[in-house]
Amino acid sequence: MFSGIVAAVGRITRLTPRDVGFRLTVEPAALDISRVALGDSIAHAGVCLTVVEKGADWYCVDVSPETLNCTVGLDQPGFVNLEKALCIGEPIGGHLVSGHVDGVGEVLRFDPIGDNRLLEIRAPHAISKYIARKGSVVVDGCSLTTNTVAGDVFTINLIPHTLEVTTLGQLHAGCRVNLEIDLIARYIERMLAWEKEADA
Repeated sequence: MFSGIVAAVGRITRLTPRDVGFRLTVEPAALDISRVALGDSIAHAGVCLTVVEKGADWYCVDVSPETLNCTVGLDQPGFVNLEKALCIGEPIGGHLVSGHVDGVGEVLRFDPIGDNRLLEIRAPHAISKYIARKGSVVVDGCSLTTNTVAGDVFTINLIPHTLEVTTLGQLHAGCRVNLEIDLIARYIERMLAWEKEADA
């Protein structure tokens, strides 16, 4: 589990082809990996991946074809939002995040409003019903609060701090972003479906 609070912006430096998928080499920048062990989980742009190799200032993760087909940002070198998995007792500054991307959204607007930015995203229709006004959503690994929701389109106000410490400051119209819906919405839907099945 993660919280959606980005700890550092790292960099994917190399993609090594495997029989299926790729092995990514990542420079973690300010992310402290001194206590990261092989097998530990780190979120990359909101995607939970397992550490399979590690050096003093780098580590590797494997990415399957399924993950590559369902996400963006992991198929080429570049900067990426990083967060280590939560430990019991750590504060949750954002909200509970699984690191399992539900869909890829499209940035429609990224407009300045003073020193903030208005981010407008079109979500895949299949997951739009889970996104609520003033609710939580994960965009490229960042826990954010929606401002408005209309059909498949929602908006978020990004403050200067978020723009400075994540990759979101580099967005523009036409960019694609990883989205994860709130876990609570998933469970509510399942409970309602279970009640309908029980009544049938």
